[in-house]
Amino acid sequence: MPFDPAVIRASFAVVERRADHLAKYFYTHLFAHNPEFRAMFPAAMAEQRDRLFAALTELVGRADDSARFAGYLRTLGRDHRKFRTAPEHYPAVGTSLIAAVRHFSGHSWTAEIEKAWTEAYTVISQAMIAAAAAEPAGTPAWWEAQVTARRRAAPDVVVLTLAPDHPYPYRAGQYLSLCSPRQPEVWRPYSIANAPRADGTLELHVRRVPDGLLSTSLVNDVLPGERLRIGAPLGDCVLEPHPARPLLAVAGGTGWAQIKALIDELAAQGRALCGVRRTTVFLAARSEADQYDLPAVRELAARHDWLDLVLATPAPGAGRERASELLRDGLRARGGWAGHDIHLSGPPDLAPEITELLLDLGAEPELIRHDPVPLTLNRKRPLTSSEWFLDQRDIAWINRTDLG
Repeated sequence: MPFDPAVIRASFAVVERRADHLAKYFYTHLFAHNPEFRAMFPAAMAEQRDRLFAALTELVGRADDSARFAGYLRTLGRDHRKFRTAPEHYPAVGTSLIAAVRHFSGHSWTAEIEKAWTEAYTVISQAMIAAAAAEPAGTPAWWEAQVTARRRAAPDVVVLTLAPDHPYPYRAGQYLSLCSPRQPEVWRPYSIANAPRADGTLELHVRRVPDGLLSTSLVNDVLPGERLRIGAPLGDCVLEPHPARPLLAVAGGTGWAQIKALIDELAAQGRALCGVRRTTVFLAARSEADQYDLPAVRELAARHDWLDLVLATPAPGAGRERASELLRDGLRARGGWAGHDIHLSGPPDLAPEITELLLDLGAEPELIRHDPVPLTLNRKRPLTSSEWFLDQRDIAWINRTDLG
């Protein structure tokens, strides 16, 4: 590593307790010296500051692991193309970052620390620039996609069909990031709910998040005919090609979207190969009303004899904990899960809880797949520096690949 990770970690420990102040200083410095940059960011900057500090924390934490450090930077570099980030932007960002860390380091700042941060940022910027440049010629930085249909599936869930303006290459099981002119420069990740189609359309399942900027617009306001912007596909929770192992998929809430896409691909493989491996899907919801795609679920179960679909839905009023209990009981009742490929998709706490259970039931850890999940469901913004330091939080809208 061409910089000293130990120096970076020690320096970061001094400033991390003032995370929000540091991020505010960084963006104030950046926009004061580069006012043309302001249009590249959302109007409300609180979440953007969270994302900046989350990224810094990830980089500092990975600094001793060159493979994970490099992989994270490749993801950031490719993904930042959709923000219109160009090589000429990086020096200004580096200047403002070092100015912010220096300011909040106080008397602990030294020439050695400045040298380490300068060297680290050089590595970071060069890796991100190289990752963006390595994208195949002609690959868009983003796609414009028209909303061709919308369906209110539940009071807080909408199913959108999008038609990208250029071919959109992806695999079933991946997700995309999306923004709308109604909330400029606010990007959120959503699973694609179908395998690639002949007409190129994409299906997204969007749940309204309390106080969510983009999800509220998508669920309440966006209409057919509007155009949205989508980033390149992300995620590696795809099916292995033609495996002989049976498949178990566990989904909760709108996590069904990712599993629905995998079933779509399995059906296409079956038509090509004259047979499909046995697939079991457990679909959990906190209430019957929350099984928002039930007609499609039942149609899939009726159409495919290789598909076994199990619903885990509690009685009215029982709530989320009872749904989780039903799901766990159902998985135990079906016996051991050794030798199964396993895909998990749903709320952030689903994958850790179900992984632990399935390992006890014989599942092999190397056969379990899910998108990276945050460490906590705590999504409140801290009000004091001590809360920033003590409370781990879910930056709910950060690309899940960023967390992997």
